Amino acid sequence: MHEGLPDFTMPDDEQARVAADALRMLADPTRLKLMWALLQGEENVACLAELTGARPTAVSQHLAKLRLAGLVNTRREGTFVYYTAADHHIKPLLEQVLSHASHTLGQDSDHQPSKT
Repeated sequence: MHEGLPDFTMPDDEQARVAADALRMLADPTRLKLMWALLQGEENVACLAELTGARPTAVSQHLAKLRLAGLVNTRREGTFVYYTAADHHIKPLLEQVLSHASHTLGQDSDHQPSKT
């Protein structure tokens, strides 16, 4: 049936695996908030803990997982470690899923995540 569909494509196995791994990493509210913050700029653990409302130790653990998954990068400056999003291609995905959440919650379609 799909042979008759113009421009029909399927991801290969490796591409699907990598995409599913990234989605698994983002399937946690704290990690999703961390990625949203990091897509807007570089931050340290203390600031990210304040933004997400999570304890710094929990934030550090989440960031370690995101780093191992290749979703965040680190930069050391003295004793401080700063985190950034490794790839900005994830931003449209987060925008879409947060827009879906707003729609599901009955909020305006233009509703953006809160500014802090």
